[in-house]
Formats: sequence, structure tokens, C-alpha cells
Amino acid sequence: MDLDNLYQDIILDHAKRRLNAGLREPFEAEVHHVNPTCGDEVTLRLHLDGTGDEARIADISYDNQGCSISTASASVMTELLIGKTVVQAQPVHAAFLEMMRGKGQVEPDEDVLEDGIAFAGAAKLTARIKCALLSWMAYQDALIQAQEAQHG
Repeated sequence: MDLDNLYQDIILDHAKRRLNAGLREPFEAEVHHVNPTCGDEVTLRLHLDGTGDEARIADISYDNQGCSISTASASVMTELLIGKTVVQAQPVHAAFLEMMRGKGQVEPDEDVLEDGIAFAGAAKLTARIKCALLSWMAYQDALIQAQEAQHG
């Protein structure tokens, strides 16, 4: 099996078995993001345990409508980030954004991105980049809102 087929299988698997899908409580922030170019949508909730940079990401839940790439990306993101502290999640988030914005020119680090490297092929397709980034940008927005709410 070549690498492209493996990556495609990972994306299809996550699109079908959507980890952490469905909105849950409790949560500190809820955001809704839309990709205006294709109409994909995600509502994402973030629950932190603790405060500040050492707060643990206790839960990320989401409800989305969209293509297999945006759905799989949300699933992979929750698998990668839940259980990490905000500080531990930052390099994972940054590596995914760098890979997607690199338009296929950035060699992803499998140790950091795990199943997330499956989206390296999508990074070469301009129309699919926003699909893959939708949930990751929603997480970033939710994190900012949750941290602002903690500081009152």
C-alpha cells in the first residue's frame, strides 16, 4: 500500500467513525465556524480542567456538516489534543497549521501529528486546505474565549 492510499484510508476511517462527535457538557467555550467557500460548518465546545497554560484539555466535542476532509480533521484533532495541557497542545496545533499552510512543501512530523499527517496530501489542494483547517481554527477561537472567560 502506498502512502497516499494509507492517508486516504485514515481520512475515510475518521470521517466514518468520528471520534468525540456530538456536543457535550460541561464546556467553557462554544464557537461556530463556517467555511464560506464550500459551506462546511462546525460547532465546537471546549472544556478545560484548570486554568492558564497548564489547564488540561478535558474535552473537545463538535457537531459538523461537511466533507470527509473537514469531518476527519475534527476527529483527528480531538484525538490528538484531548488530555494534553494547553502548552502541550500548542506545538501540535502549530505543526498542523504549518503543514496545511505549507501547500505540500512542509514535511510533517509523524511523531507530533500522528494520524494528522494524513492531511499532507490535502495541503497540496488549495480548495481543501480550509476544509482541513476549519475545526483547528474553531479550537483556537474556543481556547481564546475559554481563557478570557477564566480571567473574567
